[in-house]
Amino acid sequence: MTDRVPLSNAGVRFPPPLIFLLGFSAGWALNRYLYALPLSGLVGSALNPFGIAALTLGIALAAWGMITFRRAKTAIVPHHSASRLVTHGPYRFTRNPMYTGLTIAYLGGSALVDSAWPVILLPAVILILVHTVISREEMYLTDAFGAEYTRYLATVRRWL
Repeated sequence: MTDRVPLSNAGVRFPPPLIFLLGFSAGWALNRYLYALPLSGLVGSALNPFGIAALTLGIALAAWGMITFRRAKTAIVPHHSASRLVTHGPYRFTRNPMYTGLTIAYLGGSALVDSAWPVILLPAVILILVHTVISREEMYLTDAFGAEYTRYLATVRRWL
């Protein structure tokens, strides 16, 4: 039996928003260069107001998460060590307000470019995010904060 060395950070070496940007860009490219798949044919004229509202809400939620981390004086980027476990602000409702906000903004952007392709690719984006980022962050936070983080996991959802 070998002892596992505790993690000093989540080990994520790229900015997680890049996953969303790549998925969205791939969807936009599929729509533009392969086959147009407009959302407006499915939902009609409510598309633009929904897109603006979702983009605004998503950016606001992600920003609230970042501001909360900044005020708590802990690392926002996952390749730095966290100085404390943040459980207030939006972290009372979701363990991942920044990623939840990016997901909502992604859906708003899909509506604004009137393409179903990014929406179709969103499950893959989420799976990649969970596998390459969130699972690593959760393992690191469990190492760093132990029982306090385990209690937090039991009381706050990953998303909403």
